[in-house]
Amino acid sequence: MTARSRSRSRDGQRRLQQSRCSDFTDQHAPLSDLFEQPSTVEGWAKYALSEAQIAQFNRDGYLTGVRILSNEQVEVLCAELEALYDRNHPRADLWYQFDCILPTDNPRDKLFNSLGAWRMSAGFHDICWSPAFRMAAFQLLGSQYRLLHDQLFCKPAKDGGVVSWHQDYAYWTWTKPLAHLTCWVGLDDVSTESGGLCYVPGSHTWGLLPTTGLAADMEWVKQVLDPSQVEQLQNCKAPAELPKGYASFHHPLTMHGSYGNISSNVRRGTAIHVMRDGVVSNIGKRDMGKFPAPPSGTVMQGPCYPMLIANDAELGLMSKAAGKACNPALPLDLAEYDAMMLQALRQRLQVERQRSTS
Repeated sequence: MTARSRSRSRDGQRRLQQSRCSDFTDQHAPLSDLFEQPSTVEGWAKYALSEAQIAQFNRDGYLTGVRILSNEQVEVLCAELEALYDRNHPRADLWYQFDCILPTDNPRDKLFNSLGAWRMSAGFHDICWSPAFRMAAFQLLGSQYRLLHDQLFCKPAKDGGVVSWHQDYAYWTWTKPLAHLTCWVGLDDVSTESGGLCYVPGSHTWGLLPTTGLAADMEWVKQVLDPSQVEQLQNCKAPAELPKGYASFHHPLTMHGSYGNISSNVRRGTAIHVMRDGVVSNIGKRDMGKFPAPPSGTVMQGPCYPMLIANDAELGLMSKAAGKACNPALPLDLAEYDAMMLQALRQRLQVERQRSTS
């Protein structure tokens, strides 16, 4: 082991120990040297997406094959993930949501889907400031943005559980307008057999659809699709197979889901969900559980929704590094959003009428 590797190993051990007793909600910058931060245009340019990648995202509603983590960084995060399975974790009160099914004592059998790890785990905190993630997110959103929440996943080997076809924004309508982005990062090699994400290319143009449940039958989504959409779902779905450490990015209306893990390998991953700065609360009378949602009409900000680009100087460096390979920062259009939501309401009522007469 080299001196550098030994130093990183010791740093990883300190992070793991620190993660078991700290609340990082107020820490809006990297906690460690796990991700080296660029300080020049050339440094940011190493992480920049190409114009072709931006065009592909805009056409298909998703982009795959973006490297976010080195193998060493993956190892650090996987070690921290093991500690987070513990229901009695000292900072378990910081989870927004904690779903962990442990059918046996074997870590490979854990079924895990939990939100809020960045608040209690140094490594999962710092991945939100990964320069590869931040640069790509800036280019795809076109402006400054904030963390909405993170999410951890573990799908055990030989597990038949699925995540049904859905659109992320259908579960985020407590914020508006629609100006969000998801980055899904594999902590293991991800294949179709291991239950990796599948996308429907172009489905981000379908508008907001009624929800049919996340743990439902994969076929249930067809109840809310028109015939052309059903055909597209059946014939055009595309798996996002990724080596560990690589990511896919997707639009908040892109239809996606994942089938069961029929492989002999565990499938672990993490997602970072972000929103453009200026998105406001639309909470109304919703019960948000442990999510700290501000009153309706209030800008989403504060300790739980940190800005992920440090300041105007850093934003300027990233903008120069991106060049023409960057989506425009369009105004946050509430009128367009209201029209989309009205159409979604009409479609939901139509689906309910069809169900009642069938």
